[in-house]
Amino acid sequence: MKSILSRASVIFSICILLSLPILGAFPAQAEIIDRILAIVNDDIITQSDVVEFERRLKNGGLVDDQLVPDEATKQALLKDPAKLLQKVIDSRIIDSEVKKQGLSVPFERVEQEIRNIARRNNMSREDLKTALQDKGIVFSVYQDFIKTGLERQALVEKSVTSKIKISEDDVLAALISEGKASETQAFEYTIAHILFLNKKAGAEAAAAKAQQAYKKLKEGAAFDRVAADYSNDPDFEIGGLLGTFKSGELSKELETTVAKLSPGEWTLPLPTAGGLHIVRLVKRKLIPDPKLEKEKDRVRAILGEKLFRRQYDIWLEQLRSESFLRLNK
Repeated sequence: MKSILSRASVIFSICILLSLPILGAFPAQAEIIDRILAIVNDDIITQSDVVEFERRLKNGGLVDDQLVPDEATKQALLKDPAKLLQKVIDSRIIDSEVKKQGLSVPFERVEQEIRNIARRNNMSREDLKTALQDKGIVFSVYQDFIKTGLERQALVEKSVTSKIKISEDDVLAALISEGKASETQAFEYTIAHILFLNKKAGAEAAAAKAQQAYKKLKEGAAFDRVAADYSNDPDFEIGGLLGTFKSGELSKELETTVAKLSPGEWTLPLPTAGGLHIVRLVKRKLIPDPKLEKEKDRVRAILGEKLFRRQYDIWLEQLRSESFLRLNK
């Protein structure tokens, strides 16, 4: 459930960071008179905390995409001071639960993640540090941000992500609703052939030879024996074996013909590039439709994302109800 986990991730592309204006990692402006807005468990939220969070949102700063998953959420927060405060409260509630469950991430894990981020962006750790400093981000602040994000991620994976289950029936139901599950199965065909090439003795001679071979088969001769005696295939395999093919890998005309055969049966002489061939169906196996499997992966990711957001909201609401909260009006 990789797409689900990526939503919970707090790792941000440094390529994006480098294109941003100076990011918010500074104290609140001096002219703001700080005051306590809320008490959450054993923590306080001040006016400057909310102002700092708002500034990071506006400037594209270090904001956990677990809390602000998309642009629509961001814009809604910037338009509503009450929602802005609630989001800060939620972050403190989550951090309180991290502390309660003892999910602290060691310094070594933080450093490992920072080095991974740098490597994914073709940078060294020192390059990353310099790039952050050039944008006004104190490296210790970035380390704290990564640490907090990893701890929140661990909590969400334990409390939400690990409990999300998407059944095959759920996926098929979604595909049916999209009108993309009319065919849910495909076949794998193992086929053999006897090849008659025009270049050996001309088209008429090839056709005549094909009819002779077909007559032998009708009279009860073994296909393997007739293939050995008549086939002009330069890459001839024992029994005339041609290979195994999934639905869609054969030409449309040939697959349509082969699909009508039962294992052991063969076709009339069929035209092919440069001659004719008689095709025998050796084995047919029912398999999942590869095209549908790709659609399933897509739908599974969409369902997972929707289910994650729904379960995350329910989980967060439960945490809110279990937390001590006092708002100062």
